[in-house]
Amino acid sequence: MTRLTGRALRLTVHIGEDDIWHHKPLYTEIVHRAHRAGLAGASVFRGIEGFGASSRIHTSRLLSLSEDLPVAVVIVDTEERIRAFLPQLDELVTEGLVTLDDCEVIRYVGRTDDTGKTDAEGKKSL
Repeated sequence: MTRLTGRALRLTVHIGEDDIWHHKPLYTEIVHRAHRAGLAGASVFRGIEGFGASSRIHTSRLLSLSEDLPVAVVIVDTEERIRAFLPQLDELVTEGLVTLDDCEVIRYVGRTDDTGKTDAEGKKSL
């Protein structure tokens, strides 16, 4: 497991839900590449409304029908590891927004196993 505390870099990739890479969602490809690259973690967040460089509003409101909703892929790791991953995004992201932000990791703890055992602090993992 990657150990991560202190200063880090947050990479956020803003794309559309309908963006595709070789017949599968682009956000899936980004997450899987981040995993293969050994990055600390990645999460995908689906927006309910937004617009980007095209100025077209995408919304989940019933009257507008859900259409290409905004998606954000967020990855946090050390600056060195995030910057080493950026060339892969150059290949993948042809439309969208990629941002980097300095951040501080306060706590980064994964599950030790899936049996529901308690950790050293007595917290039960799910």
